[in-house]
Amino acid sequence: VIGVGGGSVMDTAKAIAALLANGGDPLDYLEVVGGGRPLLRPSVPLILAPTTAGTGTEATKNAVLLSEEHRVKVSLRSLGLLPRLALVDPELTHGLPPEVTAWGGLDAPEVTAWGGLDALTQLIEPFVGRRPQPITDALCLEGMRRVAHSLRRAYTDGSDATARMDLSLAALFSGMALANAGLGVVHGFASVIGGMTEAHHGMVCASLLPAGMQANLTALRARSPDHPALARYAELAAVLTAKAEASPEDGIAWVQRLSQDLGVIRLSQMGFRPQDMDVLIERTAAASSTKGNPITLTFDELRGIALAAL
Repeated sequence: VIGVGGGSVMDTAKAIAALLANGGDPLDYLEVVGGGRPLLRPSVPLILAPTTAGTGTEATKNAVLLSEEHRVKVSLRSLGLLPRLALVDPELTHGLPPEVTAWGGLDAPEVTAWGGLDALTQLIEPFVGRRPQPITDALCLEGMRRVAHSLRRAYTDGSDATARMDLSLAALFSGMALANAGLGVVHGFASVIGGMTEAHHGMVCASLLPAGMQANLTALRARSPDHPALARYAELAAVLTAKAEASPEDGIAWVQRLSQDLGVIRLSQMGFRPQDMDVLIERTAAASSTKGNPITLTFDELRGIALAAL
């Protein structure tokens, strides 16, 4: 099986390769809404080549699928979902393949922005989460540095080869980091909202990231003031702002400005309905990504994140 395209294309290829080897229906194996059965047989040989720079799914052991019945995005998970070969060629991201162009008539800058912001979220959450480790720390810091240096450049000039290479590497690093260190509350929200709306995953992450970072900071300072994640928020702020003395709040402000500059819209503009708020909070609290958050957030704190992005 060969998957050439964005994250959805590659996740589809991963799921097909797994089901060809294991048989059955996706719901037999899906977490949360399905049977959760293990994929016991290795996938048939799989090659992935990303044409966007964002999801990093070419380096992860899960395939994210939308369950329209349950209105949520959930995963198949198995080491067998890792491809035999991942071809990460930044030149494939210089222009858009037809599949991406067809997603609502998106243009290149929008896809660049949303993919890059997804990668940024996937670099920040493993870095501050519950399971950091030296190798993923190095990947996250280097990936964040490349996003900070090149995302605006690639957004402005899609043919900037150096910027495109930086983003492709950042996306790859983000996939490797999340596969080994987990994610956090922003991706917990995004998996649920992705099932409730047709919003682009990267756009959802970007809309929630500043509020998610602030909620974590506030909760950590109030309930776990010695938590190592607090120092990590300052460290990532220094990388993003290129200022050694940057505070965690400076990092949040940098992310907020970047999102505004790249045209990130609010959840209400993406089709999320306020009347679904209670369902959103309940499902986000139970999401697998949320379990990697550096601190357990209360339902009121989760609601505050969603309201800030609404």
